[in-house]
Amino acid sequence: MEFWSLLVRTVIIYFVVFLIMRFMGKREIGKLSVLDLVISVMIAEIAVIVIEDVGRPMWDGILPMVVLMLIQLASAIVSMKSRRLRLLLDGKPNVIIEKGKINKDTMRKQRYNLDDLLLQLRENKISSVADVEFAILETTGKLSVIPRDNTAAADESNDGNEDGFNEENLSSPMETEQPKQKAEWKKNIIPPNFRFEILPIPLIMDGKVQDENLSKIEKTRFWLKNVLQEEGVTDFKDVFFCTIDHRGKLFVDMNKRRPN
Repeated sequence: MEFWSLLVRTVIIYFVVFLIMRFMGKREIGKLSVLDLVISVMIAEIAVIVIEDVGRPMWDGILPMVVLMLIQLASAIVSMKSRRLRLLLDGKPNVIIEKGKINKDTMRKQRYNLDDLLLQLRENKISSVADVEFAILETTGKLSVIPRDNTAAADESNDGNEDGFNEENLSSPMETEQPKQKAEWKKNIIPPNFRFEILPIPLIMDGKVQDENLSKIEKTRFWLKNVLQEEGVTDFKDVFFCTIDHRGKLFVDMNKRRPN
């Protein structure tokens, strides 16, 4: 008898939850607001409790679920008419990258780390931070990326200091003219047998050298130090983020501005 009771309760609660979720709207699971997510989790928990406790009246679960649905619908209707409430409930997008420069303060406030950033850039088929005009962290956690115009990016890189240094984007050791006596250690930056699809790879993250990645490209800290010193960087700790691509092009974002 208990088996049939459990079966009937499961079927009824299934259809109740299905109808409630349909009434709540057709927003994708990955695009749920914080309020939508909280309500969805609470409905799921209530449904499980009602199904498991066969001695509890089903109305003890159905009524709270309906109330939660009404709260969600009311907040959705009000937020459609009030942008202030919408920002309060859903938050607002945050610019993570602007003109090839990482906004570290925003990343800290959103508890958004470099690994998350690299993952979502790869998902957007972006190979380098320097190729990004704007990257916006949406309220759903999705990263919207607007690529840079290659011509504009090249022009901007030429507008840096006399030595070509730019905090947002260091000149490439493979793509800039270098004196012959300094070029020897820059040859064959990426081993020919290296898998290009995993590039660019981080060499420095949060001021810490990624020795494992250096070994993958058969380079040492001494080599990295020479590369950065030629561009005016004297301390690894001053570098927030540094990557290298298959052309040997470096992207460097500084922790702080160097004194003039």
